[in-house]
Amino acid sequence: MSVRRLPRLMSFAALVLAFGGQAAAATAADYSLAAGSVRFSAPTGWPRIMEKDDGDPQFIAFQVPDPSPTGHEVLARVTVTVHTVSDAQAFKTWVDAGLAKARGLPQYQSGARGTGSSRFTYTAMENKQRLDYRESYYFKGNQGVQLRCVRPLVSLAGPAWTAAFDRGCDAVARSLGG
Repeated sequence: MSVRRLPRLMSFAALVLAFGGQAAAATAADYSLAAGSVRFSAPTGWPRIMEKDDGDPQFIAFQVPDPSPTGHEVLARVTVTVHTVSDAQAFKTWVDAGLAKARGLPQYQSGARGTGSSRFTYTAMENKQRLDYRESYYFKGNQGVQLRCVRPLVSLAGPAWTAAFDRGCDAVARSLGG
């Protein structure tokens, strides 16, 4: 190995350690809504930007930081919303209302339906950017739960950021029981 390559190798090793440390630090924080009847976890690197934990509905919204210029144009975010429903039919009506609202977004385009009848993907425009929406609905006792993950369809942060966002969204879904 030449002496000139050694600093590059050391720089690469430092970069790997730095990113490895960030990955290890990406732990989850626990949250609850509806007097603790709905519990879930979200990555600690996602700051809460809005929260309503009384009345009906209740929700917590998280920002998923996008360090690229795209992140200054639209807000990548994940929201968990809880709404009281009386039975399965009321839950279905609530889901249908959420989908009707989605269809009203500018330039709405339906995507592939996810596993089960309560998972949906679509794209729509916001702030001149096409956004990717993933929504999952859960019926838990007398609670309807909506998980909505919204990110730019193409972020200038690159595919690694997009994959990390999707993994985080999937982790929240798993913690909700999905």
